Amino acid sequence: MVDHKGFLKTRERELPPRRPVSVRLMDWKEVYESQERGVLRRQAGRCMDCGIPFCHSGCPLGNLIPEWNDLVQRGDMRQAIERLHATNNFPEFTGTLCPAPCESSCVLGINQPAVTIKQVELSIIDEAFERGWVEPHPPQRLTGKTVAVVGSGPAGLAAAQQLTRAGHTVAVFERDDRIGGLLRYGIPEFKMEKARLDQRLNQMIAEGTRFRAGVEIGVDLPWDELRRRYDAVVVATGAPVARDLPIPGRDLDGVHFAMEYLTQANKAVAGDEVPGQITAEDRDVVVIGGGDTGADCIGTAHRQGARSVTNLAIGKQPPLTRSDAQPWPMVPTVYEVASAHEEGGRREFLASTVEFLADESGRVNALRVAETEYVDGRRVPKAGTERVLPADLVLLALGFTGPERDLLDAQLGLAFDERGNVGRRSDYQTNEPGVFVAGDAGRGQSLIVWAIAEGRSVAAAVDAYLEGETALPAPVAPTDRALTL
Repeated sequence: MVDHKGFLKTRERELPPRRPVSVRLMDWKEVYESQERGVLRRQAGRCMDCGIPFCHSGCPLGNLIPEWNDLVQRGDMRQAIERLHATNNFPEFTGTLCPAPCESSCVLGINQPAVTIKQVELSIIDEAFERGWVEPHPPQRLTGKTVAVVGSGPAGLAAAQQLTRAGHTVAVFERDDRIGGLLRYGIPEFKMEKARLDQRLNQMIAEGTRFRAGVEIGVDLPWDELRRRYDAVVVATGAPVARDLPIPGRDLDGVHFAMEYLTQANKAVAGDEVPGQITAEDRDVVVIGGGDTGADCIGTAHRQGARSVTNLAIGKQPPLTRSDAQPWPMVPTVYEVASAHEEGGRREFLASTVEFLADESGRVNALRVAETEYVDGRRVPKAGTERVLPADLVLLALGFTGPERDLLDAQLGLAFDERGNVGRRSDYQTNEPGVFVAGDAGRGQSLIVWAIAEGRSVAAAVDAYLEGETALPAPVAPTDRALTL
């Protein structure tokens, strides 16, 4: 370390400022401004170079965080990106989208604000792209083996890049019209501009990965034919089945799943024509669900010109700080204010939606809402507390229940576990030989950092299956779980 007492000299945690709300609501650009280099180096210098860096326990990728913190403090950004890329294929994705469980387990966080690990990571990759340091790494030799990756989200892309670099011929199939999965159509531009995704895809194309957008496996190309064409198949289709809210009025016009709304919004921002687009313009919007997807809907609704935005969460408001039930280095559940929350609107907790109400035309125009009470560990509406909340656009952001089973079950014959995810062995292989599964399709709804880690791990498993051995890293096993209660 350049200064082993840096954490004593710089005790304040500094993040780059967010652009003013009045300015950022006028466009779809990312909300954060750049951070001055001197501030960044001071913040990286707060890293303690711990004897046991617990940040590694929070990061399934095993990122070499103390190493690249030290390199940033020294001003050696070229070596910093080398160390960062050693464990993470896509630091620009995690640097913008990951909730940073590494920071929850930062040793400095025991008695000071944690090191700004996520911001340091993003600054490294941003400078690397600006300076042309992110170059293609095509394989030195080809193995003659072929791999099909179905799904182009972070797990599929990570698996594809690793396998391409190992010398296999890899084709990535995506049913949407553009590559990227939820990175493309589920994440709003103000959270991650799609230029970040495109520049990484350009690198992968130059390395030899082949992309096939607009092809739905099981419909346009049967699964059995895919298996005949390729030596191995990686299923990385995610967990897109949304959790529903089956209450009276659910089928009313104006009640939509969050992903339907966000996908259309992202296509419109990309310049596509979206006939019958769901829009929040001049509407009273209610977003049900207090997680990241709900916040994405809130920010999108503000930019579309919503008349009002209300966010309902069925549970209690989390505490402002780590509770005793979630001691360090576990990832705590705390009250968070995303950029979308500070842009306006209202957040309500302990709110149970009882019924959707309609106007004369059959469109939703209100919700019947009650306070939530806990009965035998269950969250239920409290009798006598019901009230009516105006709403002519309702977005359900209640999470996801698992992968789409129909084609995977009927055509491919895959087995599913008790949680509804695709079953897999310790080597990520399913009950069908040569068919592997990675990411949310096998793990269930999870974080982007876990998806990338599983993509890297399944690549090692596929490489070993095809070649008999592998030198590719495998940072996580299918049974690994985050350090939470």
